Amino acid sequence: AFKVLFSNKLKMSDNTTCLDKKGDNAVLYLADGSDPIVGKSFGADISISGEVVFNTGMVGYPEALTDPSYRGQILVLTYPLVGNYGVPDESVKDEIGLPKFFESNEIHITGLIVSEYSWEHSHWNAQKSLGKWLAEHNIPAMYGVDTRALTKNLREHGSMLGRLVVNPTSTMPQNPPEGFFSNPNERNLVEEVSTKEVIVYGKGNKTKIVAYDCGMKFNIIRFLVITHGVELTVVPFNYDLEANPSNIEWQGLFLSNGPGNPNMCAATIKSIKYALALENPKPIFGICLGNQLLALATGASTYKLKYGNRGMNQPCIDLRTGRCYITPQNHGFAVDSDTLPAEWKPLFINANDLSNEGIIHTNKPFFSVQFHPEANGGPLDTSFLFEKFVGHVEDVPQPLVLQNDSAYVRKTYNKVLVVGSGGLSIGQAGEFDYSGSQCIKALKEEGIEVILINPNIATVQTSQEKETAAQGADRVYFLPIRPHVVMDIINKEKPDGIIVSMGGQTALNIGVELWNSGQLQAAGVEVLGTQIPVIEATEDREIFSAKLAEINESIALSYSANNIDEAIESANKIGYPVLVRAAFALGGLGSGFAENDDELKDLAAKAFSCSSQILIDQDLRGWKELEYEVVRDCNNNCITVCNMENFDPLGIHTGDSIVVAPSQTLSNSEYMMLRNTAQKVVRHLGVVGECNIQYALDPKSERYCIIEVNARLSRSSALASKATGYPLAYVATKLSLGRDLVSIRNSITKTTTACFEPSLDYCVLKMPRWDLKKFRRVSNKLGSSMLSVGEVMAIGRSFEEVIQKACRMVNPDLIGLEGHDAKLIPPTDEIPLEEQMRQATDTRLFAVQAALEDGWTVDQVHDVTKIDKWFLSKLMNIANMKKECKKIGNIHKIFSENGTERMKVLKMAGFSDLQIASYVGKSGRAGESEVRALRKALGVVPCVKQIDTLAAEFPAQTNYLYMTYSGDQDDVDVNDVNLATSNSMKKSESQLFKARVRAMSEISGGAGLKSFKEKGVMVLGCGAYCIGSSVEFDWCAVSAVRQLKRDGIKSVIVNYNPETVSTDYDESDRLYFEELSLERTLDIYEREGVGGVIVSVGGQIPNNIATHLDDNGVHILGTSAKDIERAEDRHKFSDMLDQMNIDQPQWSVLTSKDEASAFATRVGYPVLVRPSFVLSGAAMRVASDETELRNFLSLASDVSPDKPIVVTKFILGAKEIEFDAVANNGHILNYAIGEHLENAGVHSGDATVILPAQKLYVNTIRHVKRYAVAIAKSLNITGPFNIQFMAKGNRVQVIECNLRASRTFPFVSKTLKNNFISLATRAMCGLRPKPYRISLLDIDYVCVKAPMFSFTRLRGADPTLGVEMASTGEVACYGHDAHEAFLQAMLAANFKLPEKNRSILISIASDKFRYEFAEGLGMLSKMGYKLYGTSGTAAYYKENNDIDMIVVTKPENEDDLGDGNIPSALNELKAGKIDLLINVSDGTNIKDEITAGYCMRRAAVDFGVSLITNLKCAVMFAEALDRKHDTFECRHIKDFYEIPTIGFRDV
Repeated sequence: AFKVLFSNKLKMSDNTTCLDKKGDNAVLYLADGSDPIVGKSFGADISISGEVVFNTGMVGYPEALTDPSYRGQILVLTYPLVGNYGVPDESVKDEIGLPKFFESNEIHITGLIVSEYSWEHSHWNAQKSLGKWLAEHNIPAMYGVDTRALTKNLREHGSMLGRLVVNPTSTMPQNPPEGFFSNPNERNLVEEVSTKEVIVYGKGNKTKIVAYDCGMKFNIIRFLVITHGVELTVVPFNYDLEANPSNIEWQGLFLSNGPGNPNMCAATIKSIKYALALENPKPIFGICLGNQLLALATGASTYKLKYGNRGMNQPCIDLRTGRCYITPQNHGFAVDSDTLPAEWKPLFINANDLSNEGIIHTNKPFFSVQFHPEANGGPLDTSFLFEKFVGHVEDVPQPLVLQNDSAYVRKTYNKVLVVGSGGLSIGQAGEFDYSGSQCIKALKEEGIEVILINPNIATVQTSQEKETAAQGADRVYFLPIRPHVVMDIINKEKPDGIIVSMGGQTALNIGVELWNSGQLQAAGVEVLGTQIPVIEATEDREIFSAKLAEINESIALSYSANNIDEAIESANKIGYPVLVRAAFALGGLGSGFAENDDELKDLAAKAFSCSSQILIDQDLRGWKELEYEVVRDCNNNCITVCNMENFDPLGIHTGDSIVVAPSQTLSNSEYMMLRNTAQKVVRHLGVVGECNIQYALDPKSERYCIIEVNARLSRSSALASKATGYPLAYVATKLSLGRDLVSIRNSITKTTTACFEPSLDYCVLKMPRWDLKKFRRVSNKLGSSMLSVGEVMAIGRSFEEVIQKACRMVNPDLIGLEGHDAKLIPPTDEIPLEEQMRQATDTRLFAVQAALEDGWTVDQVHDVTKIDKWFLSKLMNIANMKKECKKIGNIHKIFSENGTERMKVLKMAGFSDLQIASYVGKSGRAGESEVRALRKALGVVPCVKQIDTLAAEFPAQTNYLYMTYSGDQDDVDVNDVNLATSNSMKKSESQLFKARVRAMSEISGGAGLKSFKEKGVMVLGCGAYCIGSSVEFDWCAVSAVRQLKRDGIKSVIVNYNPETVSTDYDESDRLYFEELSLERTLDIYEREGVGGVIVSVGGQIPNNIATHLDDNGVHILGTSAKDIERAEDRHKFSDMLDQMNIDQPQWSVLTSKDEASAFATRVGYPVLVRPSFVLSGAAMRVASDETELRNFLSLASDVSPDKPIVVTKFILGAKEIEFDAVANNGHILNYAIGEHLENAGVHSGDATVILPAQKLYVNTIRHVKRYAVAIAKSLNITGPFNIQFMAKGNRVQVIECNLRASRTFPFVSKTLKNNFISLATRAMCGLRPKPYRISLLDIDYVCVKAPMFSFTRLRGADPTLGVEMASTGEVACYGHDAHEAFLQAMLAANFKLPEKNRSILISIASDKFRYEFAEGLGMLSKMGYKLYGTSGTAAYYKENNDIDMIVVTKPENEDDLGDGNIPSALNELKAGKIDLLINVSDGTNIKDEITAGYCMRRAAVDFGVSLITNLKCAVMFAEALDRKHDTFECRHIKDFYEIPTIGFRDV
């Protein structure tokens, strides 16, 4: 078998290209007889043997390779990307003459094995590449290995002998000859590495220590000599201390680390015994091998560990204090604690495997540790042990070390209030649903009653189902998150504690305000976790700067300003350009860069509108930006869970940056420097729980400054949790209750402690998702104010793989990372590439790729963008591979030679099948299918890997999975099913498909149910949050998975959004953090062999691939793919309605612009342009004339080129109705009818929805139900669906039907107290669901859902509503009537009542609308509001209603502040004299009307003035104020459920 593998895998063509792996052939043979491991060489061309061991560190390879403890070993590095930062200059010496950047004078490993080698390196301190350095030292190295599989083998079977052969000429002999595998442990390795002469460092220093060199690392010498100022005499391992032939004067004895078996160091042990027996004992300190030697000298014994501890993240507990430290280690032997003499005790133990990590004498100054306090590479957390040792030597009394008493005084809490984040907005999105849900789960585990305030009805955390009571809050208040509301809840519920760190800036600001006012203290409510003064210290720039100065750390030059004059003074002190930011603001709100005083004035004015203080910061653009997630407990244990590096240099908000974890271009020195600083800062501030620290790092030195600390769960926390598998919010909650890190278990391994730092053996990339094209006038330039609405996270084992994956995730229309072919960047004749690259935008990545494809060099692109050259070199690899494929141009030619390897190289670099097909002229799904078939024929399929937090060092039964081509073995058992790959194959020809259908048909009878449950169901998630697809679809996916769990059906979820609850590995039986593409869905389906796939709970992305999945033999559960297409395809759907005599607006399918124009002329403008298969009304537009129609048609064909475009008559003044339902085999089980407050023309996602409907005619409801029943039957719907209707008078017309869950499903389910998705899931699984008992007429309360907008961040966007969705989130509140619920919902969406000046500016464009608002205006007038009006509006109301208004002039442009005679609307808005602007301009198309309205609306948003732009909302608002609904009773959702009623309703 190996001969075949040998000939296939080791054959090299003379025509090698970038599609072939670089380097000579190489093989690793293992002594256990397992299959040889094949790879490529990147070191010396020699063959060697040694003991194969692994190291889980993520940085520090120059230090590790020169560590003498690795003598004789073939080292496997578990982190897959190696060589990134090159190798420093060996000739540079430190102040005592040692090589500054290395741990010895030579490389001690015998060979190196890695997964992915970086042929291009990038670092200011690098002199050469890793491969060149290894070759110079005659050390072979090999890459292209599944290092995770190899590590698992070593973990299971123990370290074993191996032989690395470069350019093998024959296979391994059947019976390897003696010496083929040489065992280094049979040699005296210490003798090989020990000094041969006595050497003195720091000669003349007062304190004199002798050190046994058993393979001593240079950093130990540096610590003792440079840091602690001792004279260190280094002696050979066999120096006779008793005879002391060199007459060394010594006061203390140090025992160094070293390789091999400690029992071989008999001479060293003899000298230690002599020192131990001295009448006047001299202090002794040993490290690593020194610990074992000291133990042997006492009479104790040692033993060989199965595979040793080698890495940087071993948690060790100090048995004196209970403190846990993160330690670097490199050893294969350990001390047997049970054999220690009576006067010796264990000093440290390993928190994971409880092995000995140090010993200490009970009354003499002798101690040693198994780990490396000098840590190079690794953390320096235990370096204080050197201080302790030198203190003993110098006879300095050692401070008394005591255990913290907090473990014994833990307070118990009975009831805790959790403050949520409210509706999703830019800067504060779904990550807080995830963190809040984790928080509630942790509290419930501790038996604590949980109260939640969060008006976000779409989130998982606000669910109140009986079945999930163990996971959910006990009571949920859907109320505005305002200080007085929170206090009302506190006074009613009387909680012991409050958590304000899980709800973003919203919750944090509430906590600060209530604490500073003394209300929390007066109510006896304790803030859990990080205390308010600490939070304030991180939020207030001056306090923060002063706190950092106390520990000799600094932030970038920064000054606070309380007015514009102070801001200008500060800017001139720093020097332009400067960054302007608002203090106490989320996601960089109100921030930007100013180049001069004028720009500063403009930015400062806007920043002051959302904060009383602004900050002027030094401009550090071009520096690297890095983040660390830090966790600290009340015992002062402190860990860094994840570090992240921004792909973009500093200057872009981190929420808008591509972020990579772990960092890729930091050396060990930089990584640990920033880590140590992070812990120092967090300890000094007193954070308890989780916090995030951001740095700017000079790319040309180790200079850095701290940008900020977020003493709360942040967006990055959710990313870090998903990137590492470490549940930060869950752990932080436990810590806030007084638990310590050591006592909390690692959720993944279940056996190891949570006090550890994850080791990653993969790379993670976060890419933001923007929706800026939805907004006219909005610039796509990125800066310090966040603009993205969501994000994706890609996992893989190469950078090329994750960045290509991420591109497809963030935009499903992309086939990978493409330059010009992505069609996302403007033509270069309009905007040159250099200009597109210089300014960070939402498309700069594609401009960079275009430049590399066009022949720009890495250096040229770096000069323009300042993006690190390492990242750019990876993008260049992608560009070169694309170029090569296109050059060959024929799929069979590309793979005719070395085909398997070439296909694997492309797939390892993240190329999709569709992408490869497009390069060889085989476009579309047919081309993709052909490539897939060829790939599988070549045997190239992805493998399934686990995220286990510890790089395979410990067994982990985790269900957290990803797929990659950089590997050979699966981590989990899979049930391979081979689907047909040809589109021409009909399902009837697939025996597998027939068997599936048969099994499903038997489920209702029970015969196939067990098999179906075991096979399980695959649920496709929602992907990235964007406008139109947000947290509500995650709620749907989680509801489906939880129902599957209740029914005993195995669940497999696929999603790639790090902000979601569905991507929490606790939720499903298997979680694939993967693409929702056709290719990857088929891959997972084939590997899992599930019984079916649910595509209807994840929004539009899964729905769009339903037909293609069906074509490939995938069993779609619920409504058939054919029927989904009939509903999604606007032409087919409209035809169907016509055949059924169901009324709909007049329509026509677009075949040409002229035809569309003729149709519009016939039915009359306005008309609506509607593409198919889109979400949130993408490219939907209302055209009011022919010019607009032709422009909009062009846009629509860009959005959905291969799908039909329908033009329909747009009905003015109609009411829109939402019909949400669940059906089974075409019969409706349950339904809900909600009405839009706004008339049709406002996208349903932006509409205010009232449930139950309050103002529908009985006849209208009858029509709605009749039509819905007919549509459900015709489409044979099984599962969730949504129909939108339009009613004018009693005429009801169908707008559209979505055969999937809609965004209103959580709203409907929570209002009606029954989960529609649970019911739909049972229906789709064929489990004969019973309808809920719901009567809409018997519900005696009303729920109003209101949209949440982020116009404050979208500079230039017109804050008005239309047919294309603009809202980023939603909230909902309950009331006894619609007006009460409506006003609360508005307040929950951050609307401010006009209370400051009690002034309202009204500008209504048409007399029709003015007439309609007259009664509402009269109410406002009677309530005493100061009314302003633009000239036409004021004149109308004076003449028709005798209402006096202060007249203001309309602006002609954004700078028009009037002539001073009549007050200007803009001036009054900008001066803060207006509290509320009611501007209704949707009744006219006069150009200046729109311009004036836009200027006023935009000014309102920019200067923090409340805004209403819809007439129906304005009327409802006035009526609600008139009914005194601005004050309301504090009630939770169960209070409403329990309102007595006539009729029936489930209790």
